[in-house]
Amino acid sequence: MSLLNISEIFEWIGVILILIGSIVSVISAIGMIRFPDVYSRAHAATKTTTLAVLITLFGTFIYVYFNEAFMSVRLMLGIVFVFITAPISGHLVLRAAYRANIKMSDSTVEDELKTALYKQESEGE
Repeated sequence: MSLLNISEIFEWIGVILILIGSIVSVISAIGMIRFPDVYSRAHAATKTTTLAVLITLFGTFIYVYFNEAFMSVRLMLGIVFVFITAPISGHLVLRAAYRANIKMSDSTVEDELKTALYKQESEGE
């Protein structure tokens, strides 16, 4: 019976993180297909895909670091870039869709942005 050394353990952790990221990505794709309107689909596209990409990149970073003893600056920059830009771009796309009067699904119960926007417009007059 052979025991794994610390490098092999971290390689397996990296592989498992990459696998988890792939599974979350598939769940995100299913959500983008199944959800009823653009707002729900964008939620699935930005939130879970961002999580999937971050987990996958982090797993890749761990695997490369412990397998080849190489710290990849590109992977670190990719993690930071996705962490910052994906939620912001999703927010801006949804705000543009809302201002373009894209209809929400019938199952939407409350529209908090409507009261906030019209409150600001009525105060500005």
